[in-house]
Amino acid sequence: MSSSTSSPPASRAATAAARTRPHIVIIGCGFGGLEATRALQRAEVDITVIERTNHHLFQPLLYQVATAGLAAPSIAAPVRVLFRRYPNVTTLLGEVGGVDPAARKVELKDGTQIGYDHLIVAAGATHSYFGRDDWAENAPGLKTLADAFDIRRRMLMSFEAAEREPDAQRQRALLTFAVIGAGPTGVEMAGTMAEIARHTLSGEFRRIDPGSAEVLLIEGGSRVLQAMPEELSAKALVQLQKLGVQVRLDSRVTDIDATGLSIQRADGSSERIDSRCIVWAAGVAASPLGRLLGDATGVPVDRAGRIKVEPDLSLAGHPEISVVGDLAAAMSHVPGKEPKPVPGVSPGAKQMGRTAAANILARLAGRPTQAFRYRDYGNLATIGRNSAVVDLATPFGPLRMSGRIAWQFWLFAHVYFLIGFRNRLVVLMDWASAYWSFQRYARVVPDVPEMKKKPQQP
Repeated sequence: MSSSTSSPPASRAATAAARTRPHIVIIGCGFGGLEATRALQRAEVDITVIERTNHHLFQPLLYQVATAGLAAPSIAAPVRVLFRRYPNVTTLLGEVGGVDPAARKVELKDGTQIGYDHLIVAAGATHSYFGRDDWAENAPGLKTLADAFDIRRRMLMSFEAAEREPDAQRQRALLTFAVIGAGPTGVEMAGTMAEIARHTLSGEFRRIDPGSAEVLLIEGGSRVLQAMPEELSAKALVQLQKLGVQVRLDSRVTDIDATGLSIQRADGSSERIDSRCIVWAAGVAASPLGRLLGDATGVPVDRAGRIKVEPDLSLAGHPEISVVGDLAAAMSHVPGKEPKPVPGVSPGAKQMGRTAAANILARLAGRPTQAFRYRDYGNLATIGRNSAVVDLATPFGPLRMSGRIAWQFWLFAHVYFLIGFRNRLVVLMDWASAYWSFQRYARVVPDVPEMKKKPQQP
């Protein structure tokens, strides 16, 4: 009887060996966490990935979900599917509430505690309203699928409400869309909103003309896409204006409420804009976990909540903890040059994830770690149909493009970096259909009880 209930000798040996292997906990499965896990999944280690959603999200195309161009599964992949072939990778759905560096434990908000030998924190970023968190209710940002669904609902329901609104002034407010912040997300959102109004919804309404909708892009700086060279920024501005987007530069938002927003121009004049659909794309802050980790380890954080890391991406006094992605105030260390800050973009997060994983393996093997070096491949942003700007870094100098060829490059680059063959195929098919028909078929929203109420007075 006892022999039938006990584990075979080989199984017991494997279990004992597994328990002696280093345990690496990775918080977050965004770009940084995913790349770190991939770099470690074949090593003789045990990995636990903690993610507060059940999916990895390809954020550069999230605005396409928000604007009904793509369905959510096209840019997301279940985390468990990604690692199902690697028995040394365990996935836990949960939200981290704190880290105890002394005990080397991660605590989830439900009280679960997970011990680690090495920890990689890749918790990402959230929205920053520059101290005005009360604006979030009326001006949602775009970081998660839930955000995308909310923005999609607000946008489409504004047209629906305008169709049944008899008052011309309130109807005008419902057909005014404001995007705050002219970085890549803001530019992409504004350009796509203009295309939807002028092309996608054409002929579908009887009491309103969707093409008369006003799309405003509001930027506090002097130009759009400020991370781009000035020449590409200027070309992006022209392309936005051709799409019908009204760009307000040197305009700082001073207030947002349920009926609209107020802006102040550089000359001191102000303007009130009535709008029922406002999108926030102006500020990014690190996950709150950054400050919690800073308090626990004594490592300082910057104003955006990012925690300062050592050249090898570890924390001072805690080499067993690495921080990557938007949560890290990291520098790029190129031999012979002054260290430079790493931009908060997906290639940077991916590279940091791989470097952190390589340094953990180096520590386990008794080798020295390497300083992080960011390789800048350039920037690109799409504006609309056949409109984009691309700034590539090449060994022969920068390669800059705009217009149709830049749009085609942007399209194939994003398809290439999507997770999984199915997603690449589906996105290509959806984009091809949208290109020839001007239609966006992911325009389904759940029942919206608040739309049964009478629209608010401006």
